[in-house]
Amino acid sequence: MKPAPFNYIAASSLAHALSLKAEHGDEARFLAGGQSLIPAMNFRLARPAVLIDINGVGHLAGVDRSNRAEIRIGALTRYRDLERDGDFLKACSLFADALPHIAHPQIRNRGTIGGNLSHADPASELPAIAVAMEATMRIKSATGERQMAASEFFVGVLSTDLQAHEMLVEIAFPTPKPRTGACFMEVARRRGDFALVGIAVVMTLDDARRCSTVRLALCGVGETAVDVSKVAFPLIGQSCTTETIEAVAAGVRDAIAPSGNVHASADYQRHIAGVLAVRAISAAHQRVRHAA
Repeated sequence: MKPAPFNYIAASSLAHALSLKAEHGDEARFLAGGQSLIPAMNFRLARPAVLIDINGVGHLAGVDRSNRAEIRIGALTRYRDLERDGDFLKACSLFADALPHIAHPQIRNRGTIGGNLSHADPASELPAIAVAMEATMRIKSATGERQMAASEFFVGVLSTDLQAHEMLVEIAFPTPKPRTGACFMEVARRRGDFALVGIAVVMTLDDARRCSTVRLALCGVGETAVDVSKVAFPLIGQSCTTETIEAVAAGVRDAIAPSGNVHASADYQRHIAGVLAVRAISAAHQRVRHAA
């Protein structure tokens, strides 16, 4: 199929792109990697009157670690660049686990982290990672800038808090604390498919090797990435044992309300969420113990 007619404008700068978005509002869409937008346009599920190409705004790409407290990723950074950045993957091991699950190499060559997060597919891996890592989203418009937590950024299926005149320009991930381990796991029908269920775990141990903080977020089981960190309370202040992990997994199953789909029933998704919780928490714990 072919997209509906549209006007194409290549933005020469961020200011130019934002001024165009302010002018055209909801009638305009930003084109970065285009791996979600273009198929939607071809199927006429998206019909922007104006396409603003921001690929020429080069300073929106890249990883900035100049601030020791956080790792900042430009919205135009492509998956492939993150895959090839060994220092980044060492610092953000959730990405090392998750990136190979995202579609296929051809998609990862073009797809951008900002495009993925702005698209807000609830089955996608990156929103769950952003929520689990407590990322901060930096948003700009022609008239100003604001920041918000990832947990507040995603508001529904394919829906975010971005306003018609705004752009997500950068994502800041807190630098992991010492004695922190992480793991991402998912189950999909085929490699490269969206996850039927996925889970991101970030765990920090104290000096006595007891759990001080545990962050849990899931994809594929709700209208947005689902933060279930509250159910990790059996682990807090405790050693990571089979019993405490199983208690958290039971809490994960009870905390989610998946709707099911043509590939998996709600009961199956709930069961798999518990299985993945056990495996991912155990793996994160092993990683932090081995690194300590």
